[in-house]
Amino acid sequence: MISYTSEQGSFSAASVFPCSLTELYDWHSRPGALDRLIPPWERTTVVARSGGIDPGGRVTMRMHAGPVPYLWRAHHIENKAYEYFRDIQASGPFRRWVHTHSFSATPEGARLQDHIEYALPAQSLFPWAGKLLVEPVLTRTFRYRHATLRDDLLLHAYASKRPLRILISGASGVLGSALIPLLSTGGHEVWRLVRRQPDRSAREVYWNPAKGLLNLAGLPPFDGVIHLAADNIGEGRWTKAKKERVIASRVQGTSLLAQELARCGHKPEVLLSASAVGFYGDCQDCCIIEENRAGSAFISDVCSRWEEAARPAEDAGIRTVSLRIGVVLTPRGGALARLLATSALGFNSRFGDGRQYISWIGLHDAIGALLHALVCKELQGPVNIVAPEPVTNRELLATLARVMRRPLLPPVPAAVLRLMFGQMGTEVLLDSCRASAAKLLASGYRFRHPDLFAALSTLLGRA
Repeated sequence: MISYTSEQGSFSAASVFPCSLTELYDWHSRPGALDRLIPPWERTTVVARSGGIDPGGRVTMRMHAGPVPYLWRAHHIENKAYEYFRDIQASGPFRRWVHTHSFSATPEGARLQDHIEYALPAQSLFPWAGKLLVEPVLTRTFRYRHATLRDDLLLHAYASKRPLRILISGASGVLGSALIPLLSTGGHEVWRLVRRQPDRSAREVYWNPAKGLLNLAGLPPFDGVIHLAADNIGEGRWTKAKKERVIASRVQGTSLLAQELARCGHKPEVLLSASAVGFYGDCQDCCIIEENRAGSAFISDVCSRWEEAARPAEDAGIRTVSLRIGVVLTPRGGALARLLATSALGFNSRFGDGRQYISWIGLHDAIGALLHALVCKELQGPVNIVAPEPVTNRELLATLARVMRRPLLPPVPAAVLRLMFGQMGTEVLLDSCRASAAKLLASGYRFRHPDLFAALSTLLGRA
């Protein structure tokens, strides 16, 4: 349970976490901690950092006041290991900002207190501004931060018992950019596949699937590989050229990686290779499990070829998991970001009759399930990465409208979507997929947000 205290120019949030003092502090000291704590509804990007949380460490973030961007520069000035560290605003919107993170052991676990002392410009003229403008934002932010931290620590308690060396493709995508901070705060060593000149000091490895270029020789052995790189299938009409790019981006990269891993002298224990619930095609309201056959749609064919391309790794004895990922919900990209962007007010209308099922999953559970699959040796073959409660398109949009406290507009006719987007409109927006999460649940994964309302409320800062 989080507790808050405040007075003029100061704010505190404190929680007790089910872990040791060492685990709590170490989590904060690792790369990716700040990224994990930035609320997803905020348009905030870390653009530069150096030095960690020790004195001299610096962070620059691009933030927004409404539509207006600005830079926030923070400097770490004090650190007494396992007791506290402190950072200040070097430049930004506040006249003064000092943030002290304090740690202490308790009989129930470990306590974290975030204490902020702040002053606004012209605060003497508007003494009410802090209470009215600052504290509601801080309350919402730290409610999210402490809840996310608690869930991360619980996940790491069983999934990060030993540090792993992990190679990942698609690191800059929606999933990859969220997954890497989760892995690094768990103490894992992350290497990235990149298509530009690599920086070996930043643990980057060059590859070019189109040219068949990937050389893992001379690199340390990897415990696991997570392959997420693929062209975005949900953008624009599916022209012949677009379809070719979609197929090539999945098959070429997967085939190259699987073959190279199969040849390695020190093979990884596991390969997680992305796929999608589009594998099943249009299933109406039938509940779909991993044993179901591939559908007949274009997406189904793409996913079948995608998964088949990973077979050399499986044949070489590497535990291979085909991640049949559902619609990942996050305001930072993908379907939810597009829904929110269609209206300045943050509401939308359903597609067609709205009865088509959507197998969704919140971003935190998507990356949590990937970490779980990485270490769960019982998981092999196809696994649906979806929430336990699929919803119809009508339910999704109605729940979003409820969370955002906005009205729901009249539906967009199916004929209009087909006219606007062609085959993509049919398969992505109108086809139905009701995929089961039973296999993931049976393996022991515990969902943070199994129902849609809780997931959207957390992701959009309305919890």
